[in-house]
Amino acid sequence: MTTIRREVLTLPAAPLGPDNPLPPLRPLDEAHRIDERDRAGLPRDMARQVGYEPLRSLLPAPVRDGYGRVREPREFDALVIENDRLRATVLPALGGRVTSLFHKPADRELLYVNPVLQPANFALNGAWFSGGIEWNIGATGHTTLSCSPVHAARVPAPDGGEMLRLWEWERLRDLPFQVDLWLPRDSDFLHVGVRVRNPHERPVPTYWWSNIAVPEDRRVLAPADEAWLFGYERRLRRVPVPTYDGADRTYPRNSAYAADWFYEVPDGRRRWIAALDEHGHGLVQTSTDVLRGRKLFVWGTGPGGRRWQEWLTEPGTGGYCEIQAGLARTQLEHVKLEAESEVSWLEAYGPLDADPEGEWHTVLGGAENRLEAVLPRTGVDAAYEAWRPHADAEPGERLATGSGWGALEVLRTGWKLPGTPFEETTLGDEQRPWLHLLHAGSLPEPDPGAPPGGTLVARPWRDMLETTAATPVAEYHLGVAQWHEGDRAQAVRSWERGLKNAAARWPLLRCLAVADQEDGHHERAADRYAEAFDDLCARVRDRAEGSPRAGGASGGGEAGAREALPGSRGDTSWTAATAALGGEAIGALLAVGRTADARAVWERLAPSVRARGRFRLTEAALLAAEGRRSEARAVFDEGFEVADLREGDESIGRLWARLSGEPLPSRHDFRMRPGGD
Repeated sequence: MTTIRREVLTLPAAPLGPDNPLPPLRPLDEAHRIDERDRAGLPRDMARQVGYEPLRSLLPAPVRDGYGRVREPREFDALVIENDRLRATVLPALGGRVTSLFHKPADRELLYVNPVLQPANFALNGAWFSGGIEWNIGATGHTTLSCSPVHAARVPAPDGGEMLRLWEWERLRDLPFQVDLWLPRDSDFLHVGVRVRNPHERPVPTYWWSNIAVPEDRRVLAPADEAWLFGYERRLRRVPVPTYDGADRTYPRNSAYAADWFYEVPDGRRRWIAALDEHGHGLVQTSTDVLRGRKLFVWGTGPGGRRWQEWLTEPGTGGYCEIQAGLARTQLEHVKLEAESEVSWLEAYGPLDADPEGEWHTVLGGAENRLEAVLPRTGVDAAYEAWRPHADAEPGERLATGSGWGALEVLRTGWKLPGTPFEETTLGDEQRPWLHLLHAGSLPEPDPGAPPGGTLVARPWRDMLETTAATPVAEYHLGVAQWHEGDRAQAVRSWERGLKNAAARWPLLRCLAVADQEDGHHERAADRYAEAFDDLCARVRDRAEGSPRAGGASGGGEAGAREALPGSRGDTSWTAATAALGGEAIGALLAVGRTADARAVWERLAPSVRARGRFRLTEAALLAAEGRRSEARAVFDEGFEVADLREGDESIGRLWARLSGEPLPSRHDFRMRPGGD
């Protein structure tokens, strides 16, 4: 039977650093958008789901961009699930990622195991890392929980052994979910029961994809003759499988550029996908029919794809691709989860040995027959039915603790969620102001001038903000919630009201600056950004000098000369605020040609901030705007790494093209599409 034990996994890892304290008000810079020319040709259900309530913003989740690229050995708590056939290693502090699935009889790792932990800007809210099996819930893209802790506990398994339950509260859609993992006696397959619940009195858009990283020197098999191809030029088109444009695309190395291949698995066909090496050994994933979608993601063999592969791990490490399974045909869709309902399914992961070479249908038939022999389709359905009564079982020994957001929502609503308890003991500092609003009807005054905490934007919290005392902090949070809901005029009025009596003006000024930018008032936005940065620097200086109006903190040093309050509990949040606001302010000032003002902001950033790769790129752009092209080129020649470079971001290439007629250096080549700058 399954056993579960604790272990410590040591990896070279870059620290996550502090979250960005500025609310993400702007629309998502999402690479996974469909060109309008392609919408008319989509099947009706796909077109409906592509247009069904796409994510408007990241709120209430924060942006996670505080990481760098200096890796040092770091210990991670791991939970190991094992029987006499398989061993699965799970990291509960990192979204419940399954980092290894080892088949003991064959002495073979079934997944791509990343030897390092390097955050990169691929999750919806930033920090993400590659490798293993990840559970993606929320909206199109990698979940905001990629690098966040989840709850974990032992639970009785259907066969009388143990299973590992992971659960959390997904904040973008306000949905609780659970992932139950167990290994039946003598089984070669990891069983995974997944449930997503909608406790609301209204339908909610829902998204799920299980992403499995495997070595890319494989052939990927899925029972389909067609696929929906999506590349980073944002075109979605139906193409044949396996051969398209003169190459067999079921071999990941036969694609030049990064692309998604969403397989059109016919209705009634068993849902599965496999990745087999040249000897016919590899991994298969199958499920009950609710999890209908299957996909292959490839990085491509071009220089951009190779650079991303190195970026996410280390040079010399074998490349990987991803095989995936989801609720819809494609990741561009969201499905409707009706009010007070749930959706659940069972997945199975294990070894498969089959001949990968030959004519497509012959290969598929052989692999499918082999899968049926080792794990019958009826066996998967029976395992799901056996698991369902255990989904409500109350967790036993707690093995890891996630966030307190679920506990806050349960306190607000009184919802009963058997099997996934969100206990008051998990409430922490992030929830404390909102707990006060819930119980006392008011928001506590924050530390004067301190970076504001996150805002809850769901309608019930907005209603509470509208009825509480109209203090500057309440007006700030109310405006953020109104902005998220699309009520921009009201948001601006709330921020303007809050500004009248605010001791710290910079959070409100920054929100108003974003509103000005979105409305096309770029000069006024630049003015407000400059004023906001001035106010923030004054707050940091006052705090460092122990000014009474800054809360009585002790310490010394100018804001632009060194980090705020070195060694204090709040120094990282102040540095994060200065960096985030300074970067936005420089961009806004450069956009209207105010290079001198942009330079003034730059000079007041802490030296450690200016040394970051993101700000080295900003420095090059600033120098170019000042007409100092040779100095801007020298920044490139000295070298820098933009740790939080976004998937699909071509800003480095565009700036290089302004400075040089030479080809883009390989270390800066992250192009993911043909003709990318």
